[in-house]
Amino acid sequence: MRVMSSILLASLLLLLLQSTETKRPGKGARRHSRSGPSRLAAPVCSESTESQDVFVDCQDRRLTSIPTSQTWSEKPKHLLLARNHIEVLREGAFFGYESLTSLDLQQNQISLVEEGAFQGLTRLTTLLLQHNRLGTLSEEVLIPMQNLVYLRLYDNPWECLCSMDSLIRTLQVPSNRNLGNHARCAEPIRLRGRKLKQVNPDLLCKEEIQTGNIQEDETDPKFHLKPIPIRTKPDAITSCHTYLFPQIWMDCSDRGNIPEDVVHLDLSNNSISHLKARDFQAARSLRTLNISNNNMEHIDTASLSGLLHLHLLDLSNNKIHFVQYGVLEDLYFLSELKLRGNPWVCDYSIHYMVYWLRLHPGVRHSGLLCHSPLEHAGEIVEDYVHSYNKACPMDRQHHREDQDQTDPELWNDPMEGQGESFKLFH
Repeated sequence: MRVMSSILLASLLLLLLQSTETKRPGKGARRHSRSGPSRLAAPVCSESTESQDVFVDCQDRRLTSIPTSQTWSEKPKHLLLARNHIEVLREGAFFGYESLTSLDLQQNQISLVEEGAFQGLTRLTTLLLQHNRLGTLSEEVLIPMQNLVYLRLYDNPWECLCSMDSLIRTLQVPSNRNLGNHARCAEPIRLRGRKLKQVNPDLLCKEEIQTGNIQEDETDPKFHLKPIPIRTKPDAITSCHTYLFPQIWMDCSDRGNIPEDVVHLDLSNNSISHLKARDFQAARSLRTLNISNNNMEHIDTASLSGLLHLHLLDLSNNKIHFVQYGVLEDLYFLSELKLRGNPWVCDYSIHYMVYWLRLHPGVRHSGLLCHSPLEHAGEIVEDYVHSYNKACPMDRQHHREDQDQTDPELWNDPMEGQGESFKLFH
């Protein structure tokens, strides 16, 4: 029995040794290079090429550090790292990214940037650090970026103390007019709300020395000086999120300001009730405009004038009953119109919308259903208008007072459009 037990024990030991050996890499086993593990553990980012520029989009990937440059198949010119969980930029963080011309790090949790973090980024022209947790930054951090033209630093809790002296002096050099615009002090209280470009750097270190050696006297009138008030209505630049690549895009969702000069504009989930004339007067480059999920009831005739390049207009989930005559006349290149979730009233005032859509068959539209009156609830608006014109009811003669909005004669007379004459339903 003892012999059998010894044999069984030896067999078990042998099996354990064999299983351990199979887990060890042999001489022919695959060894991971520096780039190997990085590729396997790389975040699911997208690589794309636009106008021969390589973009790497790692936005919203929950990253806590910068992916190694060897992760990508080509050297990127634009690296998008917005809306991640990065807290610290270590020295050499962008080693291998020497070809970058733009770097987007906004909306992270960055509170520390080590001095050599941007070493090697000599071609970088745009650096976005807004909407982070930076309290201080030295000029030495910016020295490697000799060609930097655009630097966004706003919406960070800047501590305007002696440690910020060199950075503030750099930002205030006249040739650096696009570096650090709109960034404001959070501390000390007496400078709260003051733009970094307007702070007197000569006083930062002097006053810090004085406050360190001399105890403040509460009887001194200077002690009771009121701090600079913070503006209660921040401008659109600082309250909205601005993305420069691949196109200029300003996201103002859940905010209350209407910005200008952008390509994509998201104003959804606000409390906009009325679009007024010239609200978008300077926004000539807009391609998409999202005003969904507001409380909008009225759109002035000239509110969208000048938006010649608009491709997408989202008016869904508002309180719009009809669109006045002329509102859509400048939208020559519109390709999609979202209208669902509005209480469309199917009477003569709705005809202009159908008329305009008939003249622009290339525009995809959705959600144009009658909400009232009750007898037409749920009916497709185009079907309602078709049956209305087929029956030619008498009430078409009782809207003369609103000729400039929905003139009944407009539906019978030819109109010129793109060099041809059109009749709406005849």
